[in-house]
Amino acid sequence: MKITILDDYFDTLRNLPCFAKLDGNDVTIWNDHVQDITRLSERLSETEALVLFRERTQISGDLLDRLPKLELISQRSVYPHVDVEACTRNGILLCSNMHKGTPSFAAAELTFGLILAAMRQIPQQMAALKSGVWQVGVGHTLRGKTLGIYSYGRIGEAVARFGASFGMEILVFGGNASCNRAQADGFLVAENREAFFAQSDVVSLHIRLYPETRGIITGADLALMKSNALIVNTSRAGLIEDGALVAALQSGRPGSAAVDVYEDEPVLDGDHPLLHMPNVVCTPHIGYVSHEEYETQFSDIFDQIIAYQGRDPIHMINPEVWAKDD
Repeated sequence: MKITILDDYFDTLRNLPCFAKLDGNDVTIWNDHVQDITRLSERLSETEALVLFRERTQISGDLLDRLPKLELISQRSVYPHVDVEACTRNGILLCSNMHKGTPSFAAAELTFGLILAAMRQIPQQMAALKSGVWQVGVGHTLRGKTLGIYSYGRIGEAVARFGASFGMEILVFGGNASCNRAQADGFLVAENREAFFAQSDVVSLHIRLYPETRGIITGADLALMKSNALIVNTSRAGLIEDGALVAALQSGRPGSAAVDVYEDEPVLDGDHPLLHMPNVVCTPHIGYVSHEEYETQFSDIFDQIIAYQGRDPIHMINPEVWAKDD
């Protein structure tokens, strides 16, 4: 089978143990990022199975209409970047393991790393030291602070447990199921939305981005936060109302932010407003970017291809395509 893998920036996959699952197939790996539809359609013109790195490339209906040989798209997690209707229209099966039982510990670890980096001003102190300046400010310890988790899903739970191990008080907000799980695990649930943002010293977002959750964090929410509070977003940029984070940081509530996600990725020109704010720590969407996480994710992705080749596909998002072909 002709398989194409997009956006493997550091040519990592071929060195993972799970890559052996594709033995016997004709595999092409692209290490750069291309979004232009004409160039993508040329690259994928002979592709039968397409492997995606999460949401790095938008798979639009216009692109899919130009790929008559494509049979399968295999990826992991949510798929807002894939036009599922166009997949179905073109007879392309989309398979994606939603991994409901296993959190991304890599993303949880990065989240807590960002909390530590921002609260202790680690990037700023490093930059100052390299420029010949000895100390540029005073940070904050975590013990005794309130870590607000919005909401208590797989990753939110892992971050909450990290925070508890550092002596932080955990405060949870979210839907009823999320709050009930948090209470069952012994964590506090905020009395209401306003109390959650006002009481938290650190707010960490762990919400999936759907149309109904886009902009769910508003400027009014951020204005409730303390002047020395931190907001951390390793989920999706679209969860925060457009323009609200920059405006809130400029007004001083919250006092700082740590972000790993942006509305338009990749950010390549260095001109994003958050990159020029001294009270913000920024990373380039590396929450899931680790050798161990890749092994976990792509083992699933390659298993989906093997299952498809065996005429027994798994994790089908649009099974009606398979029903027609079966």
